[in-house]
Amino acid sequence: MTGTNDVSSWVRSWSASPQAAHDGLGSFDDHPPLADVTLRQVVRISGGGRRVRVRFTNEFGTAPFAIGAAQVGLAVPGGGVRPGSERVLTFSGAPDVTVPAGAPILSDPVDLPLPGLAKLAISLYLPGRVETCTCHDPALETGWTIPGNAVAAPALPENAEVLPVRALISGVDLLADAPAKAIVVVGDSRTDGAGSTPDTNHSWPELLAARLAKQGGVATGYVSNQGISGNRMLNDGIGAAALARFDRDVLATPGLGYVVLSVGGNDIGISFAPRDDGLMADFLKRFPGAPVTADDVIAGYRQLVARAHERGVKVYATTIAPFEGTEIYTPEGESARQTVNEWIRTGGAFDAVLDFDAVWRDPGRPSRIREGFHAGDHLHGSDAGYQALADSIDLSLFS
Repeated sequence: MTGTNDVSSWVRSWSASPQAAHDGLGSFDDHPPLADVTLRQVVRISGGGRRVRVRFTNEFGTAPFAIGAAQVGLAVPGGGVRPGSERVLTFSGAPDVTVPAGAPILSDPVDLPLPGLAKLAISLYLPGRVETCTCHDPALETGWTIPGNAVAAPALPENAEVLPVRALISGVDLLADAPAKAIVVVGDSRTDGAGSTPDTNHSWPELLAARLAKQGGVATGYVSNQGISGNRMLNDGIGAAALARFDRDVLATPGLGYVVLSVGGNDIGISFAPRDDGLMADFLKRFPGAPVTADDVIAGYRQLVARAHERGVKVYATTIAPFEGTEIYTPEGESARQTVNEWIRTGGAFDAVLDFDAVWRDPGRPSRIREGFHAGDHLHGSDAGYQALADSIDLSLFS
């Protein structure tokens, strides 16, 4: 607990939106069950602080699971932990805890000074079987499973195996040394970082955090990425709809100060995608719900803005970048994208607009992403493309 004259505050420094194990991209489908195993996962925080706590999650679990031991420390390349930085995590003072089905749980805070952009190793031992893993798919940062209780292992054992998802963790909070505000980005695969080089922290929210860290100052260097690959605003599919998860993933964020809405592209793309027996048929089955219109997407934005403004939070929106050249592209979908983007730019609903469409579009063919900015699929960003998005953002919006 902090004193009455203490200006420090808890703020979210890293996040990954929880999903059901079967509700991602399939990365965990063939993975062995988690039982009598240690998970070691590395996360790069955004802003720093002097105390840390971890949010573990069983929110999509069908049964309780036990954490037998947990530890954090500064990560070193290859899955190790810097000597002297290890901290044992407890839960209401106990070294172990049972996480109820459908619930998250916070660890007790531990003293561990962390600079901004530090890499934190989170290790947890699962003595029993986890019946249903609450995951975030994909991880884009290598994690590992290790047989038995290896939470205190200083280096990664030879029998460690790669963990392809974020498993059972959803947030890291830091106690900042001064009042701080978290920036939460809610979006889809383009926010999640799909197409970027794994283990390089090249999603655009992470690159924004790096720019803020370089600028210096405590107050706004905290960027929380709540993107889900395949996510939509209005309907569930891959992950709960943004409208459904907004309270949990955004409004409940410690230290929330700014929201960036970067969702809606999949609502348009999926709704207007060709409906035939081609390669996309099975993929489209993962997206239930009636097709939506541009007006439906705009109404969804208005709802999210109203809910955030009710909390006194500033709301920014990104325009929807092009996707011609993909299998979901149609002229009708392009028309809807242009309609929504025009409203985002001129409708006056947002406190500011980040014009990602203008950054990515090909000047000679504005319905396509310019070459070099996509990952070869005409949909997701390359490292250079995501860097261009981050570089286009006016940092004074977060001051």
